[in-house]
Amino acid sequence: MAVKPSKPKRGRFVLSCFILIFFLCVLASINEVRFDGFLQFGRCTLLNNSRSATTTTSQDTRILIGILTLPDQYLRRHFLRLVYGTQNPEGAKVDVKFVFCNLTKEDQKVIISLEIMQYNDIIILNCTENMNKGKTSAFFTSLPEIFNETKNSPYPPYHYVMKADDDTYVRLNSLVQSLKTLPKEDLYYGFVIPCGSMDPFKHYMSGMGFLVSWDIVEWISGSDIPKKHVEGPEDKVFGDWMRWAKRGMNRYNAKWSMYNYPDPPSVCSHELWPDTIAVHLLKNQEKWVKTLSFFNHTAPLKESKMYHIH
Repeated sequence: MAVKPSKPKRGRFVLSCFILIFFLCVLASINEVRFDGFLQFGRCTLLNNSRSATTTTSQDTRILIGILTLPDQYLRRHFLRLVYGTQNPEGAKVDVKFVFCNLTKEDQKVIISLEIMQYNDIIILNCTENMNKGKTSAFFTSLPEIFNETKNSPYPPYHYVMKADDDTYVRLNSLVQSLKTLPKEDLYYGFVIPCGSMDPFKHYMSGMGFLVSWDIVEWISGSDIPKKHVEGPEDKVFGDWMRWAKRGMNRYNAKWSMYNYPDPPSVCSHELWPDTIAVHLLKNQEKWVKTLSFFNHTAPLKESKMYHIH
């Protein structure tokens, strides 16, 4: 004959169930499931966690570096992939893309398609290849259309966009550290030209590598000012846009952490030194090797029985 449980035991059983349900709901809430009320109907309710995801992501600095180059510069691109792919900046997500205009040769279409399939780091603009007839304008104008509509991506897709030359070595961690205290809006950053000037409001930033915040990118895409003034030295033209529209009022002159390679000496150059963000005019492999060696770029190489490099 079954014995009915006593009331105290039944009460302890109910209390244990109550505590167990409460514990499971709290545990689930850690994994972005919110406990809806105080055991309301004894169930947990899954909430949309887009706000928390956006909050977390918005705290991370996102930087796009567009390296303007030419379709046929295959070896240069592969080398730069090594240079940038072996850097690990702290506190930021940095994407490096190679930028050129429409392809004109069959071999380009095949080989560059393979590059895109493998690396997904190429932007092809709808323009005819040029240096000072609107390529930089086409680059900045295209970015909102390319990145703003990306599904499930944070906004802005990038806090900063940098245009760089393919003969410039950008030290990503130094760049990120220099941006830490700078605003994420209305920023215009770079090496002031002419070389003898230190006034970023009177002059403009060198095409070796200048950076702007995403709101300026969106302004370029929608404003008539860039559309009406396209031709000319691309960095000077860009500076004209900023001056005429009174944009980029938060200006940062990164001189002399950005400079030209010291050989040959010039008013835009000085010797390599540790406090460096970017070195420009690395026109040959010898200059690249000397620069990478000076900054001990290969220091993170791990020891292995598979190789010996003295």
